[in-house]
Amino acid sequence: MSNLGHNYGTVRIQGDDPAVNTDRRRLLRIVGKGSVLAAFLAQLGAAGRAFFPNVLYEPPRKFNLKRPHDYPVGYTFDAAHRLYVIRNANAFHVISAICTHLGCNVQWKGTEFDCPCHGSRFNPDGTVISGPAPQPLSWFEANESPDGFLQVDTAEPVARGFRFVPPNLKA
Repeated sequence: MSNLGHNYGTVRIQGDDPAVNTDRRRLLRIVGKGSVLAAFLAQLGAAGRAFFPNVLYEPPRKFNLKRPHDYPVGYTFDAAHRLYVIRNANAFHVISAICTHLGCNVQWKGTEFDCPCHGSRFNPDGTVISGPAPQPLSWFEANESPDGFLQVDTAEPVARGFRFVPPNLKA
């Protein structure tokens, strides 16, 4: 017991081998250099990430649908763009199929649009009949593209009653 008193709690290992100390120092040196290299690579990766900003890629707001003569008279639902193309004789108008309550797709039921999610009902012109929908359905501008397709612009809604008459369908 008296032998341990002058060491102040340290235990001396008999036969310290210089090779063990050299291996330990080499290992610590490798770990240290490796951590510096890892930190450098992480910083380099973070700096490189700045060249690829977070961009929200939204679908185009102006797009082509089918040719005007491909639409039958009445209401045609376009699921890809979530809208209705309405043809009355030679005139076209486009109404959004997105319910203004929570964004469900409304369905055409012959005389009105109905929202199957929460029961909103809309007139054929998109105005609200009943339900929780706070606003009418949007109308979008339609025209004919240079290559003869029906072109819709959803960037800005147009006034109710907007009609597009393709030049080749005028009577």
